[in-house]
Amino acid sequence: MNTQSHPFRRIVTGHDAAGQAIILSEAPPTRSQLVGGPGGPTFFEVWQTLETPALIHPQPEEPEQAGLVLAPPSHGTRIRVIEFPPEGEEIRQLTAAAAQEKFQSMSGGHAATAQAGAPHPLMHRTQTVDYGIVLEGEITLVVDHGETTIRAGDIVIQNGTNHAWANRSGKICRMAFVLISGQYAAELSQPQL
Repeated sequence: MNTQSHPFRRIVTGHDAAGQAIILSEAPPTRSQLVGGPGGPTFFEVWQTLETPALIHPQPEEPEQAGLVLAPPSHGTRIRVIEFPPEGEEIRQLTAAAAQEKFQSMSGGHAATAQAGAPHPLMHRTQTVDYGIVLEGEITLVVDHGETTIRAGDIVIQNGTNHAWANRSGKICRMAFVLISGQYAAELSQPQL
């Protein structure tokens, strides 16, 4: 079972005093966090914006954030990379309360939706549009009524749906996510979970 991770770089650009494009930094992301203990995913927080349209500063500084937060800032965006290790029995046997605790560790307890009979114990839903790109490996996207395995190069457009990620491959899956703050349309404001 391959559970080894390898680092990646975050390259941040900006402008010099004359308005010319420059590279400000070239290094791994400065914030990463293992969620849920051994066997849980590792989140690499790459960047966020606090508003849209995003203000473009000549020399942007590291966006401040207190701890790991599941959703992007309201009216903002976030890009993160998540490394999902192979899913073990400890995940498959989670209770709804234990799953909610894991989401709460990311200020996302309200997003947890698992209940008896749910297709996966880590089902969750956020009021966001997320672009998920598989960089390495494969993972199964589980929704209320179906699932599909996505592989390196595949892209998921997650439209505020109830879902979970299940790595059944035996190897790490690395995905990049662009999270965009959203709002449910009136017909989805009281979703049936």
